[in-house]
Formats: sequence, C-alpha cells, structure tokens
Amino acid sequence: MVYDDEFPEYVPVAQRKKKAEQAIAKLKKKIPSIAPVVITGRVITKTWWGKSWSSNLESYADYSNRIDRGRSYVRHGAVLDLKITEGNVTALVQGSSSKPYQVDITIAPLSKETWDAVVKECAGKIGSLQELVEGQFPKGLTELFTIQGKGLFPAPKEITLGCSCPDSAKMCKHVAAALYGIGARFDEDAALFFVLRGVRVDDLISESLAQKSQSLLGKPKGRGRRVMVDADISEVFGIELDQS
Repeated sequence: MVYDDEFPEYVPVAQRKKKAEQAIAKLKKKIPSIAPVVITGRVITKTWWGKSWSSNLESYADYSNRIDRGRSYVRHGAVLDLKITEGNVTALVQGSSSKPYQVDITIAPLSKETWDAVVKECAGKIGSLQELVEGQFPKGLTELFTIQGKGLFPAPKEITLGCSCPDSAKMCKHVAAALYGIGARFDEDAALFFVLRGVRVDDLISESLAQKSQSLLGKPKGRGRRVMVDADISEVFGIELDQS
C-alpha cells in the first residue's frame, strides 16, 4: 500500500485550492457549523499568540523536522474544519483521498503550579484584556509565557496526536496542518488559547488590574477590591466573571 505521504503525485496549487473549496461546500450541507481555516497572504500567523504557538512547536527538535509538512496543506485550505475546546482540538483535513481525514489533538491542562506562578508574575504588568490579546506586554512577560517547560505553551510530551489516515508517522501532514491551523485560529480569537489550556484568562487580568488599582489608589487588599476590579472588567470588555 502506498500511503498518502509516500511518493505524492504533484498537484498544482490552484487545483488543491479548488478541491478544498469543493470539499468545504459539500461538508457545509451536512455540517453547517464547520469552521475552515482560511489563510490570506504569505504568512500563516500574524498575531503574537498565533506566531508564538507555531514558534513553540518549531522550537522542539522532535517536531521541527516534521511540522513543516503541514505548511502547504494549511495554506491551500486543506483544513476544512477546526474546533478548539478545553484540552482538545478536532479537525477535518483534506488529503489525497476523496474523504477528509479526522485529526484529534489532545493538550494536557496547564498545571496549577505554573498558572499560579504566571498570574503572580503578571500582577500589575498588564493594563487590559486588549493588551493581553494583542501581545502588548513587557518583554519579561513574553519570556515568561514562552519559556520551554515552564511557560504557557505546551511541550511535545503534553500533546497527543491522532489522525485517521493510514500513515504510521506520529505527525503526518494532516496533523501538522491542524497544528498550524490552531495558530491561525488564535489570530482570530486569542482567548481560545486559554480555553485550550484549561485556565481562566480573567484570573490573569483581574489580578493584574487589582494590583495596579492598589498601587494607584492605595486601597487595602480584600474582596471589595476584587469585586470592584471584576465589575470594571465585565463592563469594559463584556465578559462575565465568576464572582464565587
């Protein structure tokens, strides 16, 4: 048997894109909620969170030699559907077969120890949710977020990969395309990063703003301060915070 990754027949880019568009149109009739990954321009990711996700994966030796296999796939629209939930990513990726392959990626939750340390270090250093989303924070936090093994981004040992294709490789082209697709999805909504890692982004923001509020207003620590800051966040950014 010749696998999808062995001796692939050359297919023009225009033909690949057309095939992907036809597959998406067909899938939408059955699954109206499908969310294809659409790449515009020459780069796959543009925002700090999207770029940092891809850079993190590429920084590991056991991923760097294989993840590039998915670049052309995601660029040409082969990721027909990609959904992110807590600790899990599911995707449909078009390969050489007429039927798209099912990709399942599981991400271990961020440890409480790591998250608590990050929240503590961020206190007073992030001015708003918008700054966090746009990656506009001090260089020290950039290093904290991306440090291997201790930051916010997962290491390969925390990632479990699966694909329905016949390729026996741990990371086939379809999985690699989905991994890049995750970064592209973070470009659209950076909050999905925190959903995937199983942590509450409002913990990070409220603690940071509370620290700034204390510094500026000289008010004592306590529940009243937290409630005030949470109320401000909810009003300004339209997000509901758990007051319990």
